[in-house]
Amino acid sequence: MARAFAVADASAVGECDYLLKERLMDRSVQLVVLGAGPGGYAAAFLAASRGMQTLLIDTEAEPGGVCLQRGCIPSKALLQVARLLRECREAQQMGLTFAPPQIDLPRLRAWKEEVVTRLTHGLAEQCQRRGVEFLQGQGELCASNRLRVQKADGSVEWITFAHCILAAGSRPLALPGISTNIPGVWDSTQALQLEKIPATLLVVGGGNIGLELGSLYAALGSKVTIVEWSSGLLPGVDRDLLRPFAQRVPSLFASVLTNSKVLAVEPSSAGLQVTVQSGEATLQLATEQMLLATGRRANGDLLGLSSLGIELEQGRVVVSAERRTAIAHIFAIGDLIAGPMLAHKATYDARVAVAALFGEPPPRAEPVIPMVTYTDPEIAYAGLTEGLAKQRGLAVRAVRFPWAASGRAQTLQRTEGVSKMLIDPQSEQILGVGITGVHAGELIAQGVQAIEAGLTVRQFRHLVHPHPTLSESLLEVAEVALGESVHYFVPRRESRG
Repeated sequence: MARAFAVADASAVGECDYLLKERLMDRSVQLVVLGAGPGGYAAAFLAASRGMQTLLIDTEAEPGGVCLQRGCIPSKALLQVARLLRECREAQQMGLTFAPPQIDLPRLRAWKEEVVTRLTHGLAEQCQRRGVEFLQGQGELCASNRLRVQKADGSVEWITFAHCILAAGSRPLALPGISTNIPGVWDSTQALQLEKIPATLLVVGGGNIGLELGSLYAALGSKVTIVEWSSGLLPGVDRDLLRPFAQRVPSLFASVLTNSKVLAVEPSSAGLQVTVQSGEATLQLATEQMLLATGRRANGDLLGLSSLGIELEQGRVVVSAERRTAIAHIFAIGDLIAGPMLAHKATYDARVAVAALFGEPPPRAEPVIPMVTYTDPEIAYAGLTEGLAKQRGLAVRAVRFPWAASGRAQTLQRTEGVSKMLIDPQSEQILGVGITGVHAGELIAQGVQAIEAGLTVRQFRHLVHPHPTLSESLLEVAEVALGESVHYFVPRRESRG
């Protein structure tokens, strides 16, 4: 017994010596930011600009995160190509005829990567200029002030910190029972690699990701089928804003199946055999490729938070208005916390968290977050929607201006658009703004400003807009609401509601 005890004791002493030595090798920093996406690198840069010693950690070799490397930027680059293809095909209406476009897939893929690389290199350079240290590795909290980093070369580094901002983002959400390891099944990351243009593509999910990538591959030549579990595409978007896009759906997609779900996927000689429950019917669909675009899942479960008492609610970190977790010096932002999983929302969170680090109070109210779907036409909205107003029992007045009455839309051959405001019927305050049409994502910021500023339609009506522009369509909405529209006649009785 004595011998066994001695051996065990020696082992324990050796372990203590090892841990002590390891502890002495810790690096200590004021702030560590875990995740280098639009929230993480923004937080690191803002803190460093205020003089805080900052370490930025990410699994990739350079900053940018999912948005820049596998999401927003590559998808929008490729959607620009899709838009050009469609414009070339539709230019015959203007008297222009082009030879059918020839797609050089390797060159297109290389151009997309060049766009991404320029931006990631630029962020890496910004780290150096701002004095932010960047470390590539997989980080995990192992104590309330200590982080373990598994580096790319296989070594481990331990970081002790005074403050931590968690910005580890999200990952594609798997479809139960369907693995992306099945040959022919993509997630959004794989779809953006642009390995090939399949003859047929079945997209599971009729939300932003599914419609954007479905539109892309349709423009490149794939025959695309959309499968959506709910009763319509883009759940949550007011139907009048969806309508201009819906009118183009027959020319974009081979088929759209709503109230439908995938039951099974099996490899076949042609690619995949997919069993779909569509309403009461069970369908067997053959497709070369399938894309799972069923949303994203926060990475909070990968950070070792539960052992520290940091609460997760439906997979997302619970935070205060300052973006603090239950451990006051640890913050969480972006996709990790409640709210839309959007890059601009993550950047806003970063500003709130960094301000709190320096003792500044949080904003008195949550911001108006604009939502944009980059289909063609684009769909953008901010503030209250008619759907939300109905859920909350709020009385609102919806006013619209059709782009068919817009001179600028006529010159662009894009008259299918619509601009819309939701107005408080008593105070005439603008509560929500929606735009569907070409460049809607560029226009919605003015709607955000109007809602944030609490403008009424009478105040908005006096904002001078340049002519001829698409931005005038918002001015026209305000004039329609007041029964004073110059370019779109509405009988006074109807305009007054």
